[in-house]
Amino acid sequence: MRLTVAQLAERIGAELVGDGSAQIGAVGPVEAAGESDVTFIKARERYGGYSGALTDVKHIAELEKSRAGAVIVAERIKGLGKPQLVVKSVDAALIEALKVFVPKLKAAATGIDPTAQVGRDVEIAEDAVIGPGVVIDDGVRIGENSIIASGCRIGENSRIGKNCRLDSNVVVYHNCVIGDNVIVQANSTIGSTGFGYSFIDGTHKLIPHNGGVIIEDFVEIGANCCIDRAKFGNTVIGAGTKIDNLVQIAHNVLIGKCCLIVSQVGISGSCKIGDGVVLAGQAGLADNIEIGGGTIVGAQSGVIHDIAGGQKVLGSPSLDAREFFRTISSMRRLPKLAEQLKQISKRIERLESAKDDKE
Repeated sequence: MRLTVAQLAERIGAELVGDGSAQIGAVGPVEAAGESDVTFIKARERYGGYSGALTDVKHIAELEKSRAGAVIVAERIKGLGKPQLVVKSVDAALIEALKVFVPKLKAAATGIDPTAQVGRDVEIAEDAVIGPGVVIDDGVRIGENSIIASGCRIGENSRIGKNCRLDSNVVVYHNCVIGDNVIVQANSTIGSTGFGYSFIDGTHKLIPHNGGVIIEDFVEIGANCCIDRAKFGNTVIGAGTKIDNLVQIAHNVLIGKCCLIVSQVGISGSCKIGDGVVLAGQAGLADNIEIGGGTIVGAQSGVIHDIAGGQKVLGSPSLDAREFFRTISSMRRLPKLAEQLKQISKRIERLESAKDDKE
């Protein structure tokens, strides 16, 4: 699809500054965008988010060198020689622009592929899509407009709501519940047995995990994630939570609403995570801890104790962000302090030696 700059401005709710006649066919980053691309610019905040406002002359210099046909900005840039699409939120406008230019892929055919295997007492909505090689066990329910892509396996008595998408080779074990508007990307596993053992008579014996998993509405789960079933009760992923690739969530974990869990995070058993928590890449949580709502856990942090809501923690073991930065600053001074201590020790030795000579 190609639109004029003026048409794109209308589609994303932007104020057009400059000529709107150029044709736009894609979205591109500022350094690589061509004349038929729209680009965007926004300023980074301290903790990895984006403010949406232009605060840095470096960004303006990048725009001036860019070949982009137009740019989405949060405030008008004086003297910039290309059309500007001025919006309240660059992030929101970028999402809408990407939707406009999303690649048009072949739509999956509704119905059940002839190669799929469907068990007894299964209910599948008429407009659902069941792809090649899918295996659906007895007692499964699949809602309206849901897509179960090739190679998926849905275990006995599991429930999948409406408008869901399970990409290729997703496995949902028995007695799991997936809500509405959920996305699970390829090769993820939901409802596998948790890693719980007791050491009895000289050997590790697996503790039965008879509970399930509940994935609430509007959750998105990346590729190659594992969400273990509970020993009893349910492992729960709260509505609106987004999970990146390669994340491990152990048995009986309770995750609140609208959390962000970034790649390679590991959450141990029976942790409780409040609403709006951010766990950055490779963060690790020990078992049976509670993270209060709105907390941000920095990348590679190791959390071994409860954290109150609204905190920002870094490091392993995790510390309050301000304390962490003070600690790092002190560590950087250690070599100099060690040299100073060495010199002081030498002076003390000389003074004591001189004192001994006088005596």
